[in-house]
Amino acid sequence: MLDFKLAPSQPEARLPEEEVYDLIILGGGPAGLTAAIYAGRARIHTLVIVGPLPGGQPANTDMVENFPGFPEGIDGPDLARRFVAQAERFGARMVHDSVTGVDLSVRPFVVRTDMATYRARTLIIAMGAVPRRLGVPGEDRFFGRGVSTCATCDGFFYRDKRVVVVGGGDSAIIEGLYLTRFAREVIVVHRRDQLRATQIHQERAFANPKMRFVWDSAVEEILGEKTVTGVRVRNLKTGETSVIEADGVFIYIGMEPQTEMFRGQLELDERGYIVADRRQRTSVPGVYAAGDIQDPLYRQLVVAAGTGAVAAMEVERFLEMYPD
Repeated sequence: MLDFKLAPSQPEARLPEEEVYDLIILGGGPAGLTAAIYAGRARIHTLVIVGPLPGGQPANTDMVENFPGFPEGIDGPDLARRFVAQAERFGARMVHDSVTGVDLSVRPFVVRTDMATYRARTLIIAMGAVPRRLGVPGEDRFFGRGVSTCATCDGFFYRDKRVVVVGGGDSAIIEGLYLTRFAREVIVVHRRDQLRATQIHQERAFANPKMRFVWDSAVEEILGEKTVTGVRVRNLKTGETSVIEADGVFIYIGMEPQTEMFRGQLELDERGYIVADRRQRTSVPGVYAAGDIQDPLYRQLVVAAGTGAVAAMEVERFLEMYPD
């Protein structure tokens, strides 16, 4: 994957935007925006296609307590705004658009969005991952009407109500704790008999009188008429089923990388994540990956930012080696 020679540029049809960028960054989360900061400081002609959520997942997070430099923690949306402002300060052009397709078989690379088509000599792919869905009856029907994957977005609507949180990792517990600000009860349904969340979050959850736990159980159906009225769960050890009455369901069972458009163009692992080496290089020379789209293990803001910085520094080296 790492030893390569560049294929010659290939002619292609005239595109709507003739400008060729040194670098296009796909994604405006911590990885993409950190890459934009480093690229801007290196005076690399950079375009950032931000996507639907400027700032990425921090913009949907109530409080970030583990990002260096903020000992008291920082409001997630505020941190996201700071990322954007810093990237813009160093000259990165921001486009609030969504990527619909890429062509890595030609040089310059082609990136198509809802609004335009762009070309670039290098790419950093930092489009992240999206919440995995349960795939059970009622989930699609009630999504946005009682089913959510964002407590920060929707928690206010459940004031004095009962909600179910599905999952046992950090996201489930952090978001569940946030929901206790509004809901009268938060019921955590987890497939195992212990949480996977970090110890400090577990301690807070177990100490919170509004939270209770349903262990060794999986949601089999989301119930309701016009809106959610409850969930049917099955105990994975006994096989018994029961119904938990609830007004809302928040799902946190992992993430799925946004890589479908790269299938057949880049090497992906068995879970669909982009394969990248320690220098963030992918199987195509000049294409780099950063953040959660290539990280199935850690999925931490500080890790994503670090991979974005590495990718941008590698882009700078690549452009020096291949100036044309």
